[in-house]
Amino acid sequence: MSSEDLEKFEAEMELQLYREYRDVVGLFGYVVETERRFYLTNQVDLQPRTTDNGETYFEVTMQDAWVWDMYRPARFVKNVRVVTFKDVNVEEITKSDLEVPPNGQPGAEPGPTP
Repeated sequence: MSSEDLEKFEAEMELQLYREYRDVVGLFGYVVETERRFYLTNQVDLQPRTTDNGETYFEVTMQDAWVWDMYRPARFVKNVRVVTFKDVNVEEITKSDLEVPPNGQPGAEPGPTP
């Protein structure tokens, strides 16, 4: 396999992953981003913890999550536990975030409905 073939394969895999994300994002209420992965989930618990020497880390648990990872054969995961010293971002997905503006431009005001 040439490097060009490999690049084409990876581009196709990423496009397929994006399409899957687009299809499932409406099923979830939260986006969780860690240093290594991006998750969609309906249940997330984020707990800050402290080591004996005073360092802070985060323990994140999720149930029934979808993982953004094109090399993973199954992206739906029953239980996820992440322990990290890095930042963790948890955002609630609002349904209006999923709606495409009438003229297709981000930030556009909704137009009248026909």
